[in-house]
This record gives sequence, C-alpha cells and structure tokens, in this order.
Amino acid sequence: MTERVVPGRAEGLITADAADALWVGLTVGGAVPTVSGAFTRSPARARTGYVLLGSRVVATARVGGGRWGVAEREVRRAAAELNAVVMDRRDLVRVGPFRGVPVPVPEPERDEETPLRWRWRVAGELGEPGGPGRGARHEDGRPCHLAGIDWRRLLVEHTPDGTRRTWWLPRAVVRLLDAAEHAETRWLRAARISETGTAVAEPPSRPRRAGDADGRGEATSPEGPAASPRPYGRELEGQLYSVLSRKPGISQKVAEWVCAVCGGAPAAVLDHCHEHGYVRAPVCQSCNTRERPDHLYSNDVRVANRYTRLFHTDADDWLRHWHRCTGCRARTTLPLPHLAAWTAFIACRSLRPTHRAPRGRQPCGVLRVSWTGSQNAPRSCLFTVTVDFCPAGEHRVLARVPYREAAERFRGWLSETAPAVAAASGPDRLDGLPAQPRPVVVDPGGEGLGLF
Repeated sequence: MTERVVPGRAEGLITADAADALWVGLTVGGAVPTVSGAFTRSPARARTGYVLLGSRVVATARVGGGRWGVAEREVRRAAAELNAVVMDRRDLVRVGPFRGVPVPVPEPERDEETPLRWRWRVAGELGEPGGPGRGARHEDGRPCHLAGIDWRRLLVEHTPDGTRRTWWLPRAVVRLLDAAEHAETRWLRAARISETGTAVAEPPSRPRRAGDADGRGEATSPEGPAASPRPYGRELEGQLYSVLSRKPGISQKVAEWVCAVCGGAPAAVLDHCHEHGYVRAPVCQSCNTRERPDHLYSNDVRVANRYTRLFHTDADDWLRHWHRCTGCRARTTLPLPHLAAWTAFIACRSLRPTHRAPRGRQPCGVLRVSWTGSQNAPRSCLFTVTVDFCPAGEHRVLARVPYREAAERFRGWLSETAPAVAAASGPDRLDGLPAQPRPVVVDPGGEGLGLF
C-alpha cells in the first residue's frame, strides 16, 4: 500500500483519505476489526480538530486546498496500540438495553460534533427499525463506527425469551471504548482551558494549521494539561459507601484514579461490598461488571465463564480487591454470592460430571448454586450446587454445603492461592485503615455470634 504524503507540506503529514487507507492496512491482522473512513465517516470529522483511533486521540491539521491531514506517525502509533489488544470473544459485557432506560434519539444534524458516548450511539443505532436508530447512520446509509472500530462485527445479540433483545460486546472492546471516551474527555477539557490562555493545546474547534506556531506543521498533541489518572493508594479504605457516595464531587474524585483492579483503564465507579457496606476501591466499568454475580433469582447464582478468571487467572488481584472491604477481610470470607460461586466452581470441582469432547473430556452442563437462610445466621445457611442441562438429568444436584463449611474451605484455599491476602485477613489483624480493631457485630440470629 502506498501512503500519499501531501507535497510541499511538513514531512509526515498525510491527507485524511490516505490516513483512512493506512489505518485499515495497519490493523488488518489485529484481533479488533476496523473500518475504512475512520477520519471521514461519522462520527469522526477531521475538521473538528481530532479523531479517535482506538483509545488514542489523534489531532488533525489543515494541509491546504481545503483538505485536512494528520501525522502519519500518530496513525501508526494508534494502530500498534490497537493491534496489541488481546480479545476473548466469549468474555462478553452487556451493553444494553437496560430496563427502565429509554433508547436515546440522536440528532443527525449534530452527529458529527457529538462526543463519542459509545453506549448512547450503540443504543441509538440498534433501536427498532424506523425508530431512533435512524439518526445513528452515516448519510450514505452505512452504520457509524466507534473510534475506527467495526463494532457490529463483534456485537452479540441474545433473545432469551424470543422477544426481548439484549446486546453484548467483548470485554476488551468495552474497555477500549471506555478508554477512548476518557481520552476524548481529557482532550476537550484541555481545549476549554486553552481558550483561557492557560494551556498549550489547541481547542478542537480551532485546530492548529500546518506551519503555525513553531513552523514545523505538527498536529497538536493529544496530551493536554489535564493530569493523568493516578494509581489508587487505599485512600478510601474503611469508609462506608452510604456516607461517601453522598459527598459532593465524589464522582469527579473517582475519575482521578486508575482502576484499582486492572490498573489500565480510568476508574468510573466506586465499587463497594453490598454485604457489609464498605467501599472497596474505584474501578473501571469493565471490572465492575466482571465481578457482578449473575443472579437468576435473589438467592440463586449462575456460575458464568468469568469466574475462571476471578478464581484462576486473575485470582490474586480479585481476592485482594474483595478483601479491601473491612468486613470481608475481618471474616476472611467473600460476599455471599461470590462465596457461593466459589463453592460451586472450586470446592465442588471434582463432583462435576464430564463428557467426551474432541480434545478430551469437558465439564458438563452449566453450574448453578442457590442458598437458603442467611450468612447472618451461618448455622442456617446452606448452599445447593446444581448442574443445569446435564444429559444425566435436567437439574442434577452435586452437593449441599453448609455456609460454615464453605467458609472454612475458602480460608484454606485462600492461604494457598493468595498467601499475602490471607495473612492480612482475620479478626485479630490491624491494617491501619482504619487504625483500630475491627468492630464486632452481634449476629441478628440471636445466638450472640460475632460476625467480624
């Protein structure tokens, strides 16, 4: 492929059309599919001063003759970052629609100037035929791309009851698009500051022209004066979510951190333990959905594939995160739904039937675990582990495990899997946050048992 460098202009600038072709050519072998028209198709417009390529903001500049261009090296840099993304197409995140949330109506005439807001765009485009989705298409009828990504090739649609649709995207792509939104927000914030003369970045509405300022014709840098998210340092540990979430400005404060689990994406929400009420840490949207239990009913959890990472590949990170809750750490346990899932997935692994497969034997059916009673009265709480859709029986019961037995098994497994997390747990431990012995809460079951 030949890249067209605009003659007579600064070295390294190519036109938007050439950048479109270069982007597709560089990313053709990547895990994330891309589209042509990343610079010239809605919602990207070179004349707005920047475009999004994957999670990177790439600035544009005038190259003469009414044409717009971009630095070739920035396109290559964005393509290299996208090609480095590893994607598991089976690890999905639901992106809509959600109950009670209306499908937005995009404004076609302003579409080219609207920030990414990718969930809003997906919901708008996937609306009913003839409905709001019409506003999310390019003028030639083609669907909009998202940051140069052909998201429709990755979209998975579920219709469990034959009528209601749900839409899902691979987790890696969700993280990528969340990072793109964050990068664009930082860019726009820097642009607003620059209008007051306190920053050096050019605003998107008035992009720098080739040859301006220093005479080299360089496109503006996407790195504005806004500070990068900082690593989380346990600043919120030991605080109650019900109190902290009501403080003004807490959402802006959360956005100042990097996700405390993956350490790569900017934090978007404040994760907390629903069982004890303590704040865990700021996390990104992707990690927040990964640890969310897949409830069938209020006392029933389906053990989805994501638990493979929660309890195997990334177990150390997730166990440390869960034990940021003062209550879980003091009791050396997990919230009830997670402990139930761990019991089915780990403690009862040897009981799960297998069946023949082309590459050996594979676990059969789908794991499900339900419980009766409450963790607040441990003697009455019982887990029932079942395999659904097993050829040997539609609902085959594998085991019934008392809560206390499950908790003891978890403590033993924790000490082997994550010794550092286990060493910091227990009612006799002090963490400094808070720097006091943990309180003892009387068991509401009436037996006077200390929960933690």
